[in-house]
Amino acid sequence: MKLSDIIRYLESEVSILLQEDYDNSGLICGNPEKEIDSALVCVDVTQDVLYEAIENDISLIVSHHPLIFSGIKKLSGRSYVERILINAIKNDIAIYCMHTNLDNVIGGVNHYLARAIGLEKCRILSPMKGLLRKLVTFCPVDHADKVREALFEAGAGHIGNYDSCSYNLTGKGTFKAGDHSDPYVGEKGKIHFEEEVRIETIYPVYKEQEIIVSLIRAHPYEEVAYDLYPLENIFDQTGAGMLGYLNIEMDDKAFLKYLKGKLDLHVIRHSQLFGKTISKVAICGGSGSFLIKKAIASGADAFITGDLKYHQFFDAEERIVLIDIGHYESEKYTKELIFDLIKKKFPKFAVQISEINTNAVHYFS
Repeated sequence: MKLSDIIRYLESEVSILLQEDYDNSGLICGNPEKEIDSALVCVDVTQDVLYEAIENDISLIVSHHPLIFSGIKKLSGRSYVERILINAIKNDIAIYCMHTNLDNVIGGVNHYLARAIGLEKCRILSPMKGLLRKLVTFCPVDHADKVREALFEAGAGHIGNYDSCSYNLTGKGTFKAGDHSDPYVGEKGKIHFEEEVRIETIYPVYKEQEIIVSLIRAHPYEEVAYDLYPLENIFDQTGAGMLGYLNIEMDDKAFLKYLKGKLDLHVIRHSQLFGKTISKVAICGGSGSFLIKKAIASGADAFITGDLKYHQFFDAEERIVLIDIGHYESEKYTKELIFDLIKKKFPKFAVQISEINTNAVHYFS
């Protein structure tokens, strides 16, 4: 299949619009029209990962972290990023990255970390705002079911754990068809009254184009009337971090031992222990210090993330146990996530998880 086919699918599942504004998710290098037959999944694109792709004749690398964060003015091979890009282009290997957009979805990076820890009843710790819109449209009564189904199939109508959500109101619509029209009902030049259903439904903004196209295809009218309303509602299917519960409470020391074994950790950095019982746990894969206040406000007993700074451990103030398990360690399950995502749509596609440990931090013991 073409590279554009797999990109289109990945971005329909995990929209680029969900990435943070500093990020660089998406296609880093490669021709979208290129035919690909295999993919290698990794956390970071390193020279060793590229060699792994070359040796296995793989045409696409899908990574979590973007290879390029800032602009490149020259491509001379002076940095590891430039050398990898040069070799990838020489070997016709495309590179695609799913970073903070994969962090900011309900079934993304934090979901897989929570599953590895054994957390239950999980929800987004810091949900996003401004991502929801409402669509209102009007159609003949006998076409309402078809139009609703088209909207739902395109991604509208999801509220929390419910789908196919809409509000419907019957009334009369009026219109007068012009000389150059081809009316579905009524006559040219005469005002027409039609029994119609007003359909209201909610959707995430990144599904808008697909939803509008589906609406127009399913609607019988030559000119489809619809309204779009921005909403300020919290969208609990997207956002940073995650909050969940252990099925068995344990004290803080026992919890650290549990984490070390469960996640196969070499070392754990943590704030002062004060005998706190751990039940409610907040997490954020990668660098999650920006969520410390959110974690405390949520009533979490512990907050697990990576890249905490020295002075940030003071913020715990015996209200929470801050736990730094390492950046790579908190995101290593992302390889499994991306693998599962691709296999769900393309079960016969040759995708494999990289065997290279790309953790840039090493520990001496």
